[in-house]
Amino acid sequence: MSTIIVWFKNDLRIQDNETLARAIATGNLIIPVYCFDDAHYITTKYGFKKTGNYRANFLLESLQNLHNNLSKLGSGLVILKGKPETEIPKLAMQYNASQVFAKTEIAPEELATESLVKIALQKLNIGFESFSTSTLYAVEDLPFSLQQLPDIFTSFRKKVEASSNIRNCVNGPLQIHTPSLDKMQLPSLEMLGLQKINTDKRAAIQFVGGETEAHLRLQHYFYETKSISKYKETRNGLVGSNYSSKFSAWLANGCISAVTIYHELKKYEALHGTNESTYWLIFELLWRDYFYFVLQKFGNKLFLYNGIKAETLERKNFNLNFFMQWVNGQTDVDFVDANMLELKLT
Repeated sequence: MSTIIVWFKNDLRIQDNETLARAIATGNLIIPVYCFDDAHYITTKYGFKKTGNYRANFLLESLQNLHNNLSKLGSGLVILKGKPETEIPKLAMQYNASQVFAKTEIAPEELATESLVKIALQKLNIGFESFSTSTLYAVEDLPFSLQQLPDIFTSFRKKVEASSNIRNCVNGPLQIHTPSLDKMQLPSLEMLGLQKINTDKRAAIQFVGGETEAHLRLQHYFYETKSISKYKETRNGLVGSNYSSKFSAWLANGCISAVTIYHELKKYEALHGTNESTYWLIFELLWRDYFYFVLQKFGNKLFLYNGIKAETLERKNFNLNFFMQWVNGQTDVDFVDANMLELKLT
């Protein structure tokens, strides 16, 4: 048997993970891997960490949960730290891996890293395959090419809803065949150059990372509270745990997929009825898809001062003092400051 490395990134789940499923379907041995990329933990030129304390803590919880769930299937998670273009090929050589499977990337920084990894693997005659696992609608199922992506969301939504279908969830594996792996050792926040977080008692919700917690939140928001049935009326609230779904953190880390949420919502509607609120969650997931596809189409243009219409890179003078006042909730605009402080402290 040959060995396939499954490189986990922002797809930290077992269920509805095409990358993992495709690797297992080959019948080969599987090595699940996550690499802490040094570039994600630098201090930026603006004076703050690229990855903050709370985000990193959520990631560590998600990885521990992924390892636990993999272990139940006979596998585990290998943790690497450094440059992926160095560490992934090194691991592939160690286990004589024939291929690396990973999720498809679309953003400039991630694409640059992926390119370096692929170049390093090619030199070792090791294959690389990627699978799109981040969106509600698969890009291959859109009724137009990316270059024909409408510049207006409503046009996108109407065309997609009329002509495309959302795929079924990919079943999670029952067993994973894995070679002998070393015991997983997660870095501490301190090892990542960060600080231990303190729980703020004013937080509306305590976010805990991981696929297990993502599904518990789904069950709570749909079935235990039926909050989804009044989502459209409450979604713009600012205080409390159930005025909105709070799925974003888990979605961002791939602890749960948009497709999973959609199909669970359809089950809920079959039991409790369809209304404007239940549809509105799908509507919001469509917005998420749209921005994903816009980035895929326009790439780095999305980050220019004049946006996707810009012909040249136009820069504006950057005022670090003003920026830090915003970050620290010191703008003297109460509404802005309250929200920025909540973000900073939770």
